Amino acid sequence: MKVLVTGGGTGGHIYPALSIARRIEKEFKNPEILYVGTKKGLEAELVPKEGYNFQTIRVKGFMRKLSFDTLMSLKELALGLNDARKIINKFNPDIVIGTGGYVCGPVVLVAALKKIPTLIHEQNAYPGVTNKILSRFVDKVAASFEESIKYFHDPSKVVITGNPVRENIITVDKKQAYKKLNINDKKPFILSFGGSGGQRKLNDAMLEVITKNVDSKNIQILHVTGKRHYEDFIKKLSEKGIEKIDNSNIKIVPYLFEMPMGLAAADLVITSAGAITLAEVTTIGVPTILIPKAYTAENHQEHNARALEKKGASVVILEKELSGSKLNKMIKELLSDRKRLKKMSVNSKSLGKTDVTNQIVKVVKELLSHA
Repeated sequence: MKVLVTGGGTGGHIYPALSIARRIEKEFKNPEILYVGTKKGLEAELVPKEGYNFQTIRVKGFMRKLSFDTLMSLKELALGLNDARKIINKFNPDIVIGTGGYVCGPVVLVAALKKIPTLIHEQNAYPGVTNKILSRFVDKVAASFEESIKYFHDPSKVVITGNPVRENIITVDKKQAYKKLNINDKKPFILSFGGSGGQRKLNDAMLEVITKNVDSKNIQILHVTGKRHYEDFIKKLSEKGIEKIDNSNIKIVPYLFEMPMGLAAADLVITSAGAITLAEVTTIGVPTILIPKAYTAENHQEHNARALEKKGASVVILEKELSGSKLNKMIKELLSDRKRLKKMSVNSKSLGKTDVTNQIVKVVKELLSHA
């Protein structure tokens, strides 16, 4: 069986695709899996590391207003459709699965028009523009929130499955995580990151938090800046007189490939509120301070964050209300109340789902049986 998987741009699209691919490998005998992405997307780095064959097409996101960039995007779309057609004709997949991002558009559309079984997965309560368009052409839509059904053209195509998480999120060993990340399990450990690409507002706040705690021996912090923000973050630290952090209690990295281990080891996670990130933290059952990104479509991150806050699994601070001193105060408040942290952890775990990829593979099998 040949399976073509596509999804790109951010970890929120890539990790679900990889999770689905891994489950397909377990459920089917010797499947041949091809991942299609873009050269510049994060998938170009992540997917080869997972051992999958990887090919690229040309595609570019659309600007909201008519401009030269919009015209260039249309040109790239035409090229992308041609690239997708060539890849699909050569690979000849039995099914095509898309998890969002602009790269999905040409690939899934070409497959659907060629009558190849197609499935898309939507992570958020408010669907992305690509998936809303593709839902008119595909056979099935796997969605994560009941609220999203109303945004799709044909509700009868929609199956609620939840958000898949990487298998190593579920199986990671906490003791191994401490050892791998050089974490002292006797001291509180905080992991902070603003999604796969970073978050400027969170970085600014963490700059102050790190400055205030750089000499502390009672707290451990691993802050992930995002690759595009890393040099600027280090420069700002230097401007505050912190030339080099040689304190083993604080680490700053541009990207964390061992994210499952980071989440497993953390006593508290500070992050934005992307759907996949929230699926992962609730699967593990870790307390969170959530800082939803303010510029997401239909403000979907705040809706995601409030759902966890309502269940007592998280504290929410909006970007417009965020400051380093406020964040530092909240960190100290939570770490000093172990009973509250434990309750937040239990509440977080109650929201987690571990059988999502099984549900998606059921849909895959159904589509293949009718092909």
